[in-house]
Amino acid sequence: MTAGETFPHAPLLAIAGMALMTYGMRVGGFWLMGRVTLTGRARRMLEALPGSVVAAIVLPVMASSGPAAFLAVGAVVLSMFVRRNEFIALGLGLAVAIAVRAAGL
Repeated sequence: MTAGETFPHAPLLAIAGMALMTYGMRVGGFWLMGRVTLTGRARRMLEALPGSVVAAIVLPVMASSGPAAFLAVGAVVLSMFVRRNEFIALGLGLAVAIAVRAAGL
């Protein structure tokens, strides 16, 4: 007899438990940070954190995807500096990646 036969709702309860824990951690983080006084240095670090998270996700993909990814990300960064519009940057990045891959690089 397996665990699934004796307690068929175990997967749903596990998922619900993980969802509640995730929500609790997020709410707890907001609650805790609402009671902490941040120094200027800590505030700057937290403001820079989203960019570092994006870099941690994007850079390994770029490293394994070859020149098309590097050129596409370069186009996105340049577009964001010039236009500051995420939709234009996204479209340009996709267009560059498609064009570079179609060219065989």
